[in-house]
Amino acid sequence: VQLQASGGGLVQPGGSLRLSCAASGFNLNTKAVGWFRQAPGKEREEIVCIENPVGKTAYLDSVKGRFIIGRDNDKHTVYLQMNSLKPEDTANYYCAAGRICASAPDYWGKETQVTVSS
Repeated sequence: VQLQASGGGLVQPGGSLRLSCAASGFNLNTKAVGWFRQAPGKEREEIVCIENPVGKTAYLDSVKGRFIIGRDNDKHTVYLQMNSLKPEDTANYYCAAGRICASAPDYWGKETQVTVSS
């Protein structure tokens, strides 16, 4: 059983990235999936979580209007579309999966690093 976030990289301020969360060993379409991030020296924060089959939690205030979570059920993945990126979005990004968004995740994925810098 494994969860993996991908799609990170170096991007200039104002740019966009699309992160993807994929699972092996279980069907991600049947799970609630959350995106989290942790910047150096800071605590981990939850960005948003998408329920199964529909619904999602509120977005972290600092990303509202810029980030969008969604599912690609054909690919069994969950994405995080990140637009208008800012230097303060620089962090390691993680996805996690569980039964519902309100409960602690059962699985944590390996991080993907996002750096926003000119």
